[in-house]
Amino acid sequence: MRSRTAGMWWGTAIEAPDPAALARFYAELLGWPIVHEEPGTTVVAPPQGAVYLVFQQATDYRAPVWPPVEGAQRPMMHFDFQVGDLDSAVADALALGASLGAASPRANVRVLLDPAGHPFCLCLDEG
Repeated sequence: MRSRTAGMWWGTAIEAPDPAALARFYAELLGWPIVHEEPGTTVVAPPQGAVYLVFQQATDYRAPVWPPVEGAQRPMMHFDFQVGDLDSAVADALALGASLGAASPRANVRVLLDPAGHPFCLCLDEG
């Protein structure tokens, strides 16, 4: 997009049955502040950047199933977070309310589910 210039924000919106609670989960997980909150919408952003995550109210929300199962709600997206210590990162996420996914694709990746059921990956980059 030619109209974008350096410093313009970008982000993604995630549907959830309780957007404020899910935003607090990711704010704690990532150490990012909540920068905006109104009924049905909460925004989390890193203090140093122009990226954000918006958590929006979803009526009739259906959590995705991991691993995918035919006929069930598939994950439409997921986050990947690089970590320095996989075991401690998993423990931190579990303490915040995440749950461990039923399967992970590789030994250096753990699939977890956030409190609304969205999968996310913690990845140890051993390269």
